[in-house]
Amino acid sequence: MDFVTIDFETANSSRASACSIGVVEIIGGVITAERSWLINPQQHFDAMNISIHNITPSMVQDAPTFGELWPELLPYLENKHVVAHNAAFDMSVLRHSLDAASAGYPAFQYYCTYLLSKKILNELPSHRLNNLAAYFGIELNHHDALEDARAAALVLLQLMERKQQFTPAELSAAFGYKPGTLYSGGYTAFSAAASKTKKPGSWKKSSLGRYS
Repeated sequence: MDFVTIDFETANSSRASACSIGVVEIIGGVITAERSWLINPQQHFDAMNISIHNITPSMVQDAPTFGELWPELLPYLENKHVVAHNAAFDMSVLRHSLDAASAGYPAFQYYCTYLLSKKILNELPSHRLNNLAAYFGIELNHHDALEDARAAALVLLQLMERKQQFTPAELSAAFGYKPGTLYSGGYTAFSAAASKTKKPGSWKKSSLGRYS
């Protein structure tokens, strides 16, 4: 039950404008490390984004750029099981930030607690992270990158315990998802696994005389 959760906040609508990241490491089902960094995106801040995460240009003016931070961040992700809530967003921010920094992609598998919770907790009207945190009794200062990463970790632990699946990969497979991947030169999305349909003419007769 080892994995890492991440969460990005951005300065504006550009996926290459990361201004904060939170990272939480889980080993043996227990949080063992938490880190967060402010990032200087070297881009303008939109008022809408500031109103969401309360990070201002003056707060990041002396922070490292993503390229400067990357060597420190890489060991948390390389060859790990990486989790994010709405992973499509966070993985897009990571890829665009790496592209802007002319840095190569690390290799890892990733998982999405948003899509998993939609499948597992389909009775809930919303699967936003703050609503899941309230459902599970998790304290959360929403849109603080470290708090969001921690909440995503605790949500995944709750889902795995509830369904008695002991790794992100097992839980994903049990509910019809295949891990996303990031690798040198590309990526694949966390997505529903292809259904196994039988080709015409491949039906096999069972011992009961039925075709299955």
